[in-house]
Amino acid sequence: MNPILNFFRKILVGIKRKPHKIPLIALGLAYIYYSLNLSSIAKTTTFINGAGMGIAEFVAMLFGVLLLVCFMNAFPHRKPVNIPMLVLAMAGIVLVFACDTFYRGRVIYALTREQNQIKETADIRAALTTLDVHRVILGIGVALTALLPVYTPLLRKINTNIRIEENGDMGKIDISGEDA
Repeated sequence: MNPILNFFRKILVGIKRKPHKIPLIALGLAYIYYSLNLSSIAKTTTFINGAGMGIAEFVAMLFGVLLLVCFMNAFPHRKPVNIPMLVLAMAGIVLVFACDTFYRGRVIYALTREQNQIKETADIRAALTTLDVHRVILGIGVALTALLPVYTPLLRKINTNIRIEENGDMGKIDISGEDA
């Protein structure tokens, strides 16, 4: 069998066994995306210095990690779903989403206020884009989690068996061991 196809088959088998990894990967990507673009958010916080912006940035980072831990503990191996941990993970997602929305509102307020208006810079534009994309990825993670009971049976229907060529007539195979 082609090694590349075998690689993808093994990944598909892993996803069939643990379909909760799909939303976990989406939430992990949201955290990584936010972390990699944190410099523009930090520069925006320093430049605008609005009330609560720093704490919103900190809470979004902290609960970004905590929601991943809660999500991983919500789906223990070979056990039913741990509902309290799943609820905590969803609460963490809601809190991170609220922090992103609050932070974005503070930036928009600083850009549009009457007195002491801030000029938009490349870092501010990058921070706003980061917040929007982060919220979209979080929404995708929530949707994938909510739809887990729908697509899990569909994933299990995918045939991942390896075809082995038949030996033809099984009667011709000598299993007595007398020749050895």
